[in-house]
Amino acid sequence: MTFLSPVDRNLILTGYTGPNQPAIAQQVASQLGMRFVNVDMLLEERAEMSLDDLRSHYGEARLKTLEAEVMRDVLLYRGVVLRVSGQTLLHADYAPRLQATGPIICLVVTLDAVLRRLHLQLGARYHNPNERALAIAHLKREWAVRQLAGIYELDVTYINEAETISAVIAHWREAAR
Repeated sequence: MTFLSPVDRNLILTGYTGPNQPAIAQQVASQLGMRFVNVDMLLEERAEMSLDDLRSHYGEARLKTLEAEVMRDVLLYRGVVLRVSGQTLLHADYAPRLQATGPIICLVVTLDAVLRRLHLQLGARYHNPNERALAIAHLKREWAVRQLAGIYELDVTYINEAETISAVIAHWREAAR
């Protein structure tokens, strides 16, 4: 096993807490003076369309092929804050390979907090059982990453954004020692 200096260590964030998670990851990167990389955004840039559109137009196989191309590059990054979906981490051997570059922190909240956030995010669509079922299925896929070995869970249900950012940074610094 190779040991990386704290400067070369990545901080990998995953999990589902709501629509503001990429912003939290970006603020963590800013406070640490590190570059922020959102893997979903890299996928959308490469596809030149949203992930939902890519999936509906070309299917899951095309998305996985594109994901493999992007992750091949991402696995070479050092000293960055990565925002990676739990679904991506579950494919191939991405999670253990990323863990070799830094800790994976899964931000979680209680189920009732997620449902409240989904209600706010979806608005009137939340009352459509099909829309709600899709959102909850997405949540289940995201939370499946919590069962992988070596994933650090950080429950952010009852803390604000600033406290979340501080907790993430504290864990990264502790893991980097």
